[in-house]
Amino acid sequence: MALYRIAVIGSPTSAQLKALKKYLSKAEIRFKLKPGIDIKLMVAPTSFRPDSKCSSAAIFFGGANSKKFDVAAMLDVGTIPILPVASLPKNVSKEIPDLLSRLNCVFYKQDGSERVFASLLECIGLLPRQRRVFLSYRRADATPVAVQLFAELSARHYEVFLDTHKVDAAVDFQESLWHNLCDVDILIMLDTPKYFESRWTAAEYGRALAKGIGILRVQWPRFTPSKITGTSSLVELASTEFKKDQTLSTNALSRICNSLEDFRSLAHATRHQSIVSAVQDAVKKVQGKVNGIDANRAMQITLRSGRKLIIQPTLGVPTAVTLQNVLDQAGSTESAIVFDHIGIMPSWLQHMEWLKTKVKGARWVKMTEAAWDFGGWET
Repeated sequence: MALYRIAVIGSPTSAQLKALKKYLSKAEIRFKLKPGIDIKLMVAPTSFRPDSKCSSAAIFFGGANSKKFDVAAMLDVGTIPILPVASLPKNVSKEIPDLLSRLNCVFYKQDGSERVFASLLECIGLLPRQRRVFLSYRRADATPVAVQLFAELSARHYEVFLDTHKVDAAVDFQESLWHNLCDVDILIMLDTPKYFESRWTAAEYGRALAKGIGILRVQWPRFTPSKITGTSSLVELASTEFKKDQTLSTNALSRICNSLEDFRSLAHATRHQSIVSAVQDAVKKVQGKVNGIDANRAMQITLRSGRKLIIQPTLGVPTAVTLQNVLDQAGSTESAIVFDHIGIMPSWLQHMEWLKTKVKGARWVKMTEAAWDFGGWET
């Protein structure tokens, strides 16, 4: 049975369908899914009421003849996530049925296909809905561009960490910095000639590598970059893309944002696979067995004694909402959240321990201690 089911409804063009299929094929590779099996795409189905055991969503393409489309006759509105896609904001009232008008749209011509299809992966749970990035830059070299990117990415529904905007007064700056770095999808490195001369930016880059966080390098023109940045994804800027006030042209901003949309999917999949592999190694070490991974990316585990567990590998900083979702999905089966605790504020880790004492069934497992915890689960 497919883990993910997607219905394509409305008035998609042949080009949009071709782009969607290509994007999903790429997602299958990145998330190590079985091609043509784990994701089932249904184009213009007469009815879409998938099994509750799989993760499902519908994408509605608005067009000239889609305003009167009977969405309710095809699927259960309110139960299945629906992503409305219009051409442009001004065309929503012409292209999107009234029943879907209360939902936020994405815009194919304005946002681009990468943004549209990434939103679809968010609907089925392959990508997180929180879109978080960390801007790493040397203040003396790149402040105008950093502030410009903060505004542009915020407008594109990213939560952006910029040190001058996100650290409150009377807060431990260093502790807050590393905590926020732990909770992002991507570090955007503004690679100026003196980037590595700052101890802060050098540490941000190094610790992003240590956490497995994807790095999108935005390279300034006319200098030879450091050899250690070779593995980062790259956007090269040209001298002609800088204005007199040292901000970027509209075209340069678009190139950075479009690269970020695609790279975010790859970086998230790679990082998630890393923690899944760590869990698999831990289970093997204590002579247990991984039986499978479900649509919520939860792992079904059998310990050496035969005891069944649901293990949820989690990226970033776990919250009470993370815990609620895992407990709801696990039902009566014992469950735990595996996370990477390095860099998370001590006060937050104390909060998590407090939650464990207050919520029945709550259990946190540090990734580096997974084998130890699994090995002693019986006691």
